[in-house]
Amino acid sequence: MLVDLQGVSRVYPMGATECVALHAVDIGIQSGEFVSIMGPSGSGKSTLMHLIGCLDRPTAGSYRLDGIEVRSLDDRARSQLRNRKVGFVFQSFNLIPEYDVLENVELPLVYGGVARQERRARAEALLEAVGLSARRQHRPNELSGGERQRVAVARALVHEPPLLLADEPTGNLDSRTGHEIMKLFHDLHARGTTVIIVTHDANVALWSKRTIEVRDGRIADDSGTPAAVANAEVTAGVEPGPVWREEG
Repeated sequence: MLVDLQGVSRVYPMGATECVALHAVDIGIQSGEFVSIMGPSGSGKSTLMHLIGCLDRPTAGSYRLDGIEVRSLDDRARSQLRNRKVGFVFQSFNLIPEYDVLENVELPLVYGGVARQERRARAEALLEAVGLSARRQHRPNELSGGERQRVAVARALVHEPPLLLADEPTGNLDSRTGHEIMKLFHDLHARGTTVIIVTHDANVALWSKRTIEVRDGRIADDSGTPAAVANAEVTAGVEPGPVWREEG
């Protein structure tokens, strides 16, 4: 089991009271799955993402990431685990404007102490995989939104983590570009990457094989995709994402 939460709660103190953001959550995600986590604002899905990504740790319960218990780790050990096991893709891209594309993708390897020749080779290979090798010397402000998100995906994968965690990855993109990014996630999953996408958009969730719905800090549903049409499309061999498909 790559992601294993058992009875996980997260409580935040608020003066004399407490805010229960998550309550006794049980989730198991196997290596190689493609999962969407959905829920409205305030549902607890962002807290769940922070816990899965080792940006936070549970108040109660057990969370094991690739067999390692997270709750017992101090901040430094949790950071090291996060850097080894999780690649992050955010809605706002989080690229460094002063660096070119290649330097942005290399950055996690610089922090990891990887030798220059190796990190450059790995970064160039990933830029080729996401179709941006010709743009490797451009700065982020010279790229389209979709290209910047592709750079962010390459950067997330450069240290070869077993888990790719994306937070609203199409939120700042138009529908056509969003379709292209979701196709990229779809292709990465087909190659064996474990993908978890946190989203409020049902059209994004249609790309995944499994959808977990969070409401009021609890798992409201974990029965599959958010709409029956998704299963029909998969059965028929039709590419997901009906809203983004071109007409005619």
